[in-house]
Parts: sequence; C-alpha cells; structure tokens
Amino acid sequence: MKTAVIGSGIGGLAIAARLAKRGYDVTLYEKNSTPGGKVSQIKERGYRFDTGPSLFTLPNLVDEIADIKYFKLDNSCRYFYPDGTKFNFYQDPEKLKEETIKNSSEDYANIEKRLKDSSDIYNLTSDLFIFNSFSKISNFLKPENRKIPLKLHKMGFHRSMHSANKALFKDRHIVQLFDRYATYNGSSPYRAPATLNMISHLEHNIGAFFPENGIYAIVESLYKKGVELGVKYLFNTPVSSIIIDKKSHTAKGLVVNNQELFYDIVVSDCDVKYLSENMMPCNIRHPLGNRLKQLEPSSSALIFYWGVKGEHPQLDVHNILFSDNYKKEFDSLFYKMNLYKDPTIYIFISKKAVPADAPQGCENWFVMVNAPANIGQDWHSIITKTRGEIIKKINHTLGADSTFDIEKQIEFEHIASPVTIEKNTLSSRGALYGSSSNSIMAAFMRHPNFLRKFKNLYFVGGSVHPGGGIPLCLAGAKIVEREIIERDNWKGKE
Repeated sequence: MKTAVIGSGIGGLAIAARLAKRGYDVTLYEKNSTPGGKVSQIKERGYRFDTGPSLFTLPNLVDEIADIKYFKLDNSCRYFYPDGTKFNFYQDPEKLKEETIKNSSEDYANIEKRLKDSSDIYNLTSDLFIFNSFSKISNFLKPENRKIPLKLHKMGFHRSMHSANKALFKDRHIVQLFDRYATYNGSSPYRAPATLNMISHLEHNIGAFFPENGIYAIVESLYKKGVELGVKYLFNTPVSSIIIDKKSHTAKGLVVNNQELFYDIVVSDCDVKYLSENMMPCNIRHPLGNRLKQLEPSSSALIFYWGVKGEHPQLDVHNILFSDNYKKEFDSLFYKMNLYKDPTIYIFISKKAVPADAPQGCENWFVMVNAPANIGQDWHSIITKTRGEIIKKINHTLGADSTFDIEKQIEFEHIASPVTIEKNTLSSRGALYGSSSNSIMAAFMRHPNFLRKFKNLYFVGGSVHPGGGIPLCLAGAKIVEREIIERDNWKGKE
C-alpha cells in the first residue's frame, strides 16, 4: 500500500515507522529541513537546546518502535514558591515522604491517596481515552470499558482539577503543585475536569525519564528507524492540499509543488485547524470545520533559550518558579488573552542530565512561561515586558544577595513566541495542543483519528485524539496503525 504521511512531528515519525514495519510503502513530506515538528533543537557556541516538550513519560511507546537509551530522573521537578518554600517531588516514595514532612504542612497520606487515585483513573480509562479511538462505538462496548459508567463519580468529570485538589490537600503549595498538571495539555486547572489529575500518574507512578542524549534523541531514533525500514523522507517539501474524490469521498493523494501525487492512504500530522482551513480541496469542506473554529485553543508559550555562563546548583533539570496568584494567571491567559504580571516560570536545564549540552562551567537554560494563543496581540511589547519580569523573578528566587543578576550571565539568546510557533509548525494561533481541555466535553470534542465521511484519511499529532505531548502523540500513532491494519484486513476478506 502506498502511504503518504504529512508532517514529521512525533506522531508522523511514529506512524511512518509503524506502517513501514508492516510492509507499507511510506513517503513522508515535511515542510521544514529537519524532522521533529515542535520537538526540535538549537545548537550554537557549544550549547544545545531541546526546543519543545521536555518531559518524557511512557517510554515503552518509543521502545515499541525504536531503540533509545534513557534513564529515570531522581527528582521529577523542583518547585519554588514566592514565600521562599522549596519542594522537590522525588520519585522515590521514601525520599518524597521525607521532603513532604520537611518542606510542607501536608499529610503525606494525602499525596499517596492522590497518586493512588490517579493510578486508578488511568487504569480504568486509559484503554478508551488514550489507546483507542473515540470514533468507534465498539470501543465503548468492550468488556473492560463497560464498567466506566458505573465509576463516573470517581473520575472527577463533575468538578475542576483545582476544586478536587483544594478538597484533598490542606497545604496551598501542594494544591498549586497538582494544579500545574492542567498545563500539560494547555488548559486551566480552574476549568479542566478533575479527571486530568490522572496525568500525575504518568510522571510519578510510572516515572519521569530522560534520554541519554536529550529529548531530540527521541526524534533521531524514530527517524533512524524509519530510514532502516525504508521510509522515504522528503524535507523542504510542503504539501499544498489533499486530493479527495468528490463522489466517493476517498483520499487519493496530495498536491505537492503543483503536482498531483497519488496514494492509497494519507495520514496527516498537521494541525487539524490549519488543515481544515488551508489543505482541503476547494470543492470539499471539512465536516468538522465549524467545530474546529469554535473550540477554545490551548495555551501557547513564550520561551527564552539562554546560553548562561556559570553553574547554578540551586536548580535541577526541571524547575518551576510559581506565580503569586495562579487563578489570576489563568484568567489572564484564557479570558484576557494576555500574560499575568507575575507568570509562573519553567526552567529546563538539560546540561544537568546531559553534560555535553553546554560548555564546561556553563548551562543551557530553556525558560518558558505559559502564553495565550495568538490573536494579534502586541507581542513585541509583551515579550519585552515579560522578559523583564522573568529576570526580576529569577534574581529574587535564586539570588543570595542583591548583587545576583542572571542577565549578566546570559551569553546569547533565542526567543520563541506564539507567533513563531504558529509560523514554524503551522499550529493554529500558536496553540501547543490544538484545543484546550477547559470543559467536561473537551475530550469528546477533540478531533478524531479518522473521519467516517472520508475514506483512507487518518490523523495523528497533538491537535487530535488523544492529545498533545510526546506520549499522547505516540499513542495516537498506535491507534491509527491499528485502524489501518483492521481496515486492510477487513477489505482483504471482501
């Protein structure tokens, strides 16, 4: 079967390798010069930066496809609070218990309960919510999923993440820590359903991992495996549109460089809103186009990549400098479409896990704050203002005295914003995860992996089911592989 894959994000790379292993003749088209999509890298003056996702969970989904060496982090994240409190979320339960007693007023039994509950929710729902298609009624009728309606009260659909966390934890620092997991899919903990508390299970029960050569090694391993399996990669080759037969509603191929190229199967790893508005044939409308226009976009990001002279033992691989008012921060992001004056700052320093990622005595800082989707804001002013607030907050948090100034240690800087993310990855409005999960129905409204109206057309990537981030994009590729194989097996019996 001749198969075309549009886009070389994690989902596109994964489905290309999976189908090639099955014997399909796969060609992958990528508009950029290198693979990875949002998972890219910057190299300059001896520094290397992973530019996109920085957390690696469910590594078995990579192991199923390609070979990659990785290790489990001792500390999943180091948290800094405005009042000077520090908290390390160690992966070892005994160390975490000691940290809880030492640096919080929380009863450790409550943290254990949350992690146990998140494990239960994951085990109950992951087959349906993560590893199978929402578009098939048969998946809802599977024996393992029939019990879900009987346990809806345990899944947290009826309340927000924040209300569930506030009800369980007495220490506001721990509430804010667990609220943060809403940002893993670009949402607000004050609106996203408490079901998403299952995210903490991936990071803390299964584990937070790190590739030996950095996050981009995941892209390199998937690409290498594709090459070994015979995938043909065409870089610097944007796809103009998908060819769909109007009578049969069957995807027939692609238009590339004004040429019609015909395929038996087409898999899109594009942002689906962009595809709906720009890549459909002029005489055919996307059946979910109106829904895609109405869905609230997820958050985006403002990222500073800093080559920093000096080393900072106060920081770990993953670090969070929390906002003084989380509620106001998310109100700004989703209602005012602006950044809060005291944004939560994420600092990722891969040098602490991969020594070769920065020169000796230096560090590579990935400094990110959540940002609203791009609707034409004055980003020049926002970036200038926010950068000053970030510098001020870092100095206050890390400085032992008033002479500390991180700005003096910055050797060079690159900046990514919702505008550049939108331009480089064709993500509508620069939204990192397509649509947000800020409603009970958000998961059910997410674009499916295939459309019943169109034959031979499939979808992977962060803007479709099951969602964004490395593990979910890999899970989406697994879903599409299964659907294509089932389709071909069924056709073979005709």
